[in-house]
Amino acid sequence: MRIGELSERTGTSRRLLRYYEEQGLIVSQRSPNGYRHYDERFVDRVLQIRGLLDAGLPTRIIKQILPCLDKPRVIHFPDATPEMLATLELERDRMTERIECLIRNRDAVAEYLDTVRTNRRPEVAA
Repeated sequence: MRIGELSERTGTSRRLLRYYEEQGLIVSQRSPNGYRHYDERFVDRVLQIRGLLDAGLPTRIIKQILPCLDKPRVIHFPDATPEMLATLELERDRMTERIECLIRNRDAVAEYLDTVRTNRRPEVAA
């Protein structure tokens, strides 16, 4: 698929897709006219990248852990520095805290909705 279709299917701007490519997070094949063509698997890859970026991971770390997201999983560990492992542990803990906060917020919204629906007065027909 061309960059425009990948952009539409992932909700990611073409500019960001080119940036991901510059960072080595995705790759494209070039046609003779210079157009980028992406494999179907990059739809999920781009969504994974966006999720990891949203979680606060820098692209240099994402590039190292992306093989872990593939199936079959391939884990490269020779370049895993103590700094990288500490960063991943910190980010994992931050994600856990954010997940717990989201769960609390979701539960509060659900409780509010239940209370409002239970105590709502029936609408009077006109």
